[in-house]
Formats: sequence, structure tokens, C-alpha cells
Amino acid sequence: MVLAGVWRELDGVDALSGPHGAPLSRTVKLLLDPLVIRPVQHPECAGPMLTPDGETLLATLIYAARDRLEATAAWFTKLKQVRRSLRITDGNPQDLYFQVSFELATMHGPPDPSVGDEIAAAALRDVHESAAGRTTSALKEYVTDPERARKLTSLIDIAWKRRPPTRALSAEQSRHIRDVLETCPTGDDSDAFDELVASHAGTRSGIRLWTERDARRCARDLGLTVYPLPRAPGLGSTASKAALGLPFDRTIQERVFTALQTSSDRAELPPIPELVTDEIARSCSPWAILDETIRVAATVGAALALELSPFGNAADDDGHTAAHRAINRRWRREAYVLRARRLALSADATDLPSENPLAYLAAELQTPSRSYVRRLWVRLHGRDVRGAPIYTLDELWDLLDGVARSVILDHRARVKQALSTVPPADASAIAEEWAS
Repeated sequence: MVLAGVWRELDGVDALSGPHGAPLSRTVKLLLDPLVIRPVQHPECAGPMLTPDGETLLATLIYAARDRLEATAAWFTKLKQVRRSLRITDGNPQDLYFQVSFELATMHGPPDPSVGDEIAAAALRDVHESAAGRTTSALKEYVTDPERARKLTSLIDIAWKRRPPTRALSAEQSRHIRDVLETCPTGDDSDAFDELVASHAGTRSGIRLWTERDARRCARDLGLTVYPLPRAPGLGSTASKAALGLPFDRTIQERVFTALQTSSDRAELPPIPELVTDEIARSCSPWAILDETIRVAATVGAALALELSPFGNAADDDGHTAAHRAINRRWRREAYVLRARRLALSADATDLPSENPLAYLAAELQTPSRSYVRRLWVRLHGRDVRGAPIYTLDELWDLLDGVARSVILDHRARVKQALSTVPPADASAIAEEWAS
């Protein structure tokens, strides 16, 4: 709220702002947090709640960067204009150009009409040539070549048929999973994670997803596929962020496409042919992951997700691990959860989906494991593509806790969107009851 209020007092930052005048989420993530606010250096601005001193400091930091932020917005607009003239279509402009725009604003101030286009074109070449041929258009060209497509499809068939047989988790492995969830939030020493990796617990749990039909633990109920059991991936011929399927239902092209789209430095990734063949092997592996430490993270994360209960209370957490208690407490403090809980428990709950914009969210919060596991898998898949194993409990907890925060923030945004779709009078009434 403080950030949005200060931001609206700036001029010329529309290119970095949302429809209601507040900074875009990418503006906060890519510009304000790392380059202006710097919460590590200014811990008063790091938390979700600000003290009066923190509020004053945050406003001071934003005002001090006013000229640079306005120049950043001007450079971002300039880069998009030159991008169109050069017919560049690869990548998301905000992801690619926000920090470049800030750098140009720092070096040159606002764009100079006489040399602005030339500087922008040079910056665009640096950005897109750094991909070293690892572009989404190159990916599409590679997988849609008819002869190559036949060979790649044959590789998928071979890899899928070579999947290992099912082996259940042992009682000792299940105990180690619980030990990890008990110790990772507190930073206590534990060998449980290393034991899970050494015993290939992640591989075992991932294999079971190919055959498991238990209503709570199957791949479909975890939100990873729409099918009763996972199917072999297709090669694919198109890919779009707006049309991605559930994780296990994505084609090879879609999986590589997302890896390219989310990579901050594509030159560090393997070449396109290697990315594709690696993804074929990955998609036919347990959890659709190659690294065992990351498979174990998926296993632990699924165990965490299955016991999350945003609608519960402290008494319901008896017997739960420290990880469950920490995330459940944070979730239950959210105002939208309290509102959704009342909706879900109402006598007319069966009529809510057509009556109330928050009803679908209320129903989703009763089974939060699907949202959590889907988002966890996406992050783990990205780590696996980049070759970034998980070595410590601290790393694991940062990942598990970060996914929970991301899901909660996503729900907040959807509440705002839902309230914006109803008449103002109804939205005010809902908001008042929600706040109460």
C-alpha cells in the first residue's frame, strides 16, 4: 500500500505501471526491489508490514530515484518501439528490457532524440545476440522439421518404454521425509535429506506417480495431469504461455519453451538440440526430473502440500511438522482466506460458484495441494534444466517457503480481480464483510 501510494505521485512512469497506477509486479521484482529499495541493505523495508520509520525510508528511496525511474520508463518505451521496427518477437519485453532500461537511464538519462534509436538498437542486439541462437523461433524450427520430428518422436517412444518398475517408499524413507519437514524451517542439523537422496526416495515416489491411483496421492489429484495416469509426452508443434497444459501434459516443445522464456541468460543453457534431447529424457523420468536431489525436493514438497490446511486452526496442527505449521499460520492470516472460509462453510455453499466471484477460490483453498505442487514442479523443472541441484536444508526450505508465498500472492491477485468483475455496490459489500 505504501509503495503504491508513493508510486502514484511519480510522473512519466506509465510504462512501468498497471491499469490502476500501481507498479507492475515485474517492476517491483526486477527494478524496485533489487535496484532501488535493496531490502538487504535496508531491512526496514524488507518485511510485509512497515514501521513508521520503514514507511518513511521506503518513500525516501523511491523519491530519490524519481528521475531515474522516469527515464527508465522512457527507455523501455523506446526499446519497444525499436524492437517493433526491427521485427523482434522473441521473449517478453518486460523480462528482457526492464533492467536494461534502468541501466540506460543510469548511463544516459532520458533518451536523446538524436541518438536514442541508435543506443536502443545496440542494446537490443546485445540482449538478443546473447541468446546465442537459443530462441523460441529456433526451437520451433528444430522440432517441426519433418525428418527430425520423426526421429525425436521415436526417442520419446523408446524413453517411455524404458521407464523403471514401481517400488514403494520404505517406512524409513517416509520417516526421513517427516524429519526433513520438521527440521528445514528451523535450521536444525539433520542428515535426513542426504539419506533420502542416497536411498533414491525421490526416484521411488516419482515412479509411483505413473501407476498410483490413490485419490490423494496420484498425479491427477496433485494437479500434474488431467488424465487418470500420466501419458507419454508429445513432441509438439506450437507453444504459448497462454495455452500451457498441466506439467505432465506439456509437450517437449512447451517444456523447452518455458525454460527459454524464464531464463535470464540463455547463453548459459545448452544448445537447442541438446535442450530437446535432454527434455525427452527428463519428461520420461520420475517426476519428469533428472537430478535426484530435485526429485527428493518434489517428494518432500508433495508431502508438505497434502497436509496444508488454510481453513484450519492451531488445534488442527497437532501432529503436523514445523513446515506445515509455519505455512499454515501465514496462510490463515490472509484476510481473503477468512472470507473464503466463511463462504465455504455457508449453508448455501453449493450455490456459490454462480453467485459469488470468490466462491471458486474458496473451493480451491479446501484442496490447496494442487496449486502448490504445480508451482513447485515448475520451479524444480527450471532448476533441473539449469543444472542447479539442492544441497542443503536451507536451500530446500527457501524453495518450499517461496512457493507457498507465491501461491498466496497469486490468490491475493485473483481476489482483487474477482472483486473488480462485480458491480461496485456488491464489491463494496463483499470487501466490507471480508475486512470484518
